[in-house]
Amino acid sequence: MTSRPRLVPFAAATVAVLALAGCAASAPAPSDSASTTSLTWGWALPTSWDPVTSTAGWDTHALALVYDGLTQLDTEGEVVPGLAESWEYNDEGTAITFHLRKDAEFTDGTPVTADAVKQNLERGRDQENSTLAGQLRIVVGVDVVDEQTVTVHLDQADYQVPYLFAGKTGFIVNPAAFADVAALATQPEGSGPFALTEYVPNAHADLEKNEDYWNADHIFIDDFSIVPVTDPATVVAGVNSGQWDVAQIPPAQVDGAEAANLEVETIKALTVRALDVNATVAPFDDQRVLQAISHATDRQALIDATYFGHGTPNWQPFPEGYVAHSPELDDLYAYDVDAAKDLLAEAGYPDGVELTLSLTEDDTALAEVLQAQWAKAGIDVTLNVLPAAAVSQNYVQRTLPFVLDSYSGRQSPLQGLEVLYGAEGLMNLGRQTPEELTAAINEARATPTDADDYAEKIQDAVEVGVKLQPNTFLFSWPRILIHPDKVTGIRHWLDVQRWEDVKVEG
Repeated sequence: MTSRPRLVPFAAATVAVLALAGCAASAPAPSDSASTTSLTWGWALPTSWDPVTSTAGWDTHALALVYDGLTQLDTEGEVVPGLAESWEYNDEGTAITFHLRKDAEFTDGTPVTADAVKQNLERGRDQENSTLAGQLRIVVGVDVVDEQTVTVHLDQADYQVPYLFAGKTGFIVNPAAFADVAALATQPEGSGPFALTEYVPNAHADLEKNEDYWNADHIFIDDFSIVPVTDPATVVAGVNSGQWDVAQIPPAQVDGAEAANLEVETIKALTVRALDVNATVAPFDDQRVLQAISHATDRQALIDATYFGHGTPNWQPFPEGYVAHSPELDDLYAYDVDAAKDLLAEAGYPDGVELTLSLTEDDTALAEVLQAQWAKAGIDVTLNVLPAAAVSQNYVQRTLPFVLDSYSGRQSPLQGLEVLYGAEGLMNLGRQTPEELTAAINEARATPTDADDYAEKIQDAVEVGVKLQPNTFLFSWPRILIHPDKVTGIRHWLDVQRWEDVKVEG
């Protein structure tokens, strides 16, 4: 087994990079060794390298480089083995036993054991600042059966757990790092396909292949870097010049990428543009105001104007074709300015209403189209443009009652509903959950995933949430990646973008 030293503290790395006179945002120089394969990904750095404290849905893509979940999802979103080779429920569905791989190791060479799983689940559930607590409150006990076998006891029958544990909630951190959990924010300790070797916040993250990863035979990249995209307009040129090998682009750049003879991967994803709303703050405490906003929104025009046609109008948190997507919610509040005006009048705003919409600078164009659309219905909106970090912190601080956001789906659709609507859900700004919604979610949780009425139960819960809760959904949009033809093997993952079998030729 290979033992790796812990990551160099980021402060020291920052000093080293600053000494390069402003080159921090550049990708590391390629290796002279012809036998080393390198790939630089234009993607966002995580809000934290600790899965328990990370706050953004997109963090999962970066965290999956260094951590492995008990399970994984395949390209269709179905659960498959990860650190656990197999699992089974008890007859009541209230306990699930996982059987771990014997060849799984953390990057310091220690084995991934049942006790490590127990410590991780309990930390995620109990740590005071955990963003996973809402999803893990279902866990009432964890029993270590033997070194490779662990049983998780649940507060009710819950057949979503294998899906839940495919993402951050099931990422297993090396317990050796728990002596200083604060350090995990910049120094991850996992058992995933790569190990972090240098991290400079807001600049880059450098990783190397974990030769002891249980699926290392399918990892063909030796050195992996994440270098954030600071200006989307430069991505096509950056990929052409080799600054990035793979990068995400906004829809506006698709034509340019195709003209540059780059490969364009348009990947169906669990991402929906949304409005986060705190229904405990007036005027959002009146459902008629929220319905008016929705009626005043021309979703297709939003897509055409700002996403260049790459998207699908949506009134719910899941895309068409996904098991949780309810056809009953399609066109729920159709674009109708007169209906919007009537609803505002009924709510006590016959002369219109004034609102403040918070957003990041990247969303200015979309917000301006919304502003113009809503004005036709008498909704006068002031745009409050903030740094991305301030908007991200709203999940915890909840000081902004009306925010233009994106919802990134979770591995389990019911986990997604907990994030949106649960009492501790990050996107439930008002922290209120109607009893009817809780009951619908619990009924869906207790339905086996192979039951004939599984999809119906989940869709019922989605319908209740959309109709009773204030979050407003606008449209689904794809994950669009570009790369030169020397990069092969990019697969269209519905959930986390993974790198098994990806190769860089030449």
